Amino acid sequence: MRIGIIGSGALGLYYGAMLQRSGQDLHFLLRRDYQAIQENGLHVFSCHGDFYLPQVASYLTPQEIGPVDLVIVGLKTISNHHLIELVRPLLGDNTAILTLQNGLGNEELLATAFGPERVLGGVAFLCSNRGEPGTVHHLGEGKILLGEFRGGSSQRSHNLAEMFQTAGVPCTAVSDLRRARWEKLVWNIPFNGLSALLEKDVTEILNHPPSKELVKKLMLEVIAGANAQKLETQIDALKFSQQLISFSEKMDHYRPSMMIDRIEGRALELEAIYAIPLQQAKTANVSMPLIEMLFTLLDCGEN
Repeated sequence: MRIGIIGSGALGLYYGAMLQRSGQDLHFLLRRDYQAIQENGLHVFSCHGDFYLPQVASYLTPQEIGPVDLVIVGLKTISNHHLIELVRPLLGDNTAILTLQNGLGNEELLATAFGPERVLGGVAFLCSNRGEPGTVHHLGEGKILLGEFRGGSSQRSHNLAEMFQTAGVPCTAVSDLRRARWEKLVWNIPFNGLSALLEKDVTEILNHPPSKELVKKLMLEVIAGANAQKLETQIDALKFSQQLISFSEKMDHYRPSMMIDRIEGRALELEAIYAIPLQQAKTANVSMPLIEMLFTLLDCGEN
């Protein structure tokens, strides 16, 4: 399958490298890493074993890539105002678009521009960071849940899940993409926000009992907002929040992406991770006051 990667940061580089290693035909739209990868290939340092791709198809413009069978979007949502113009040159008659971006609103943006029949969404549970140009560090996890934007099960989503599985990426096709998106927000909203605000990693936050309690309260607010949406099945608030706390306790001083962005002076993905979920909850008559306060404080710190 000919695949184009739009947004070749830590997520795009890692998943793209895994797919290329398995034999897929990958094409990466690059910025910072272009020269390094052109000259020296791509180095992946992974907790599951390092590997090296000496030849990587690298491009500076989407027009150079041209039509592909599948577009995988890993672009930071702060750059979504460029998303349509970046994706359009990669579309053929039957091109599918899979967005693995954070938060809410991404599938809707793509569906409005290119038609809902093209669009799938995926939720990536990946701990990864970029290193020096031409390198990516996979620190843990990597599972993807993906599904059709229009909902329901499809042969296409199952085929894509099988493709990722063949590449060594745990992946499951789901019928309720909306639920999967909100489930990831249950982790993203507290940990990304608090780590950026406090400049403390996940372990440091959980080792401080009042902060750990705040994480739990934030998670329960997100789940209340989620369960007010049209989900196929409700999320068990106490069970799921405890599962995420237990999962997070095993992370060894992991620094969420929003913490790194704040430390390095980059804009935060506040619209997709906070503003849109807050608006959707409000529309469903659910109040999330702690999340609204966290969003306000994070927004106040933006330049």
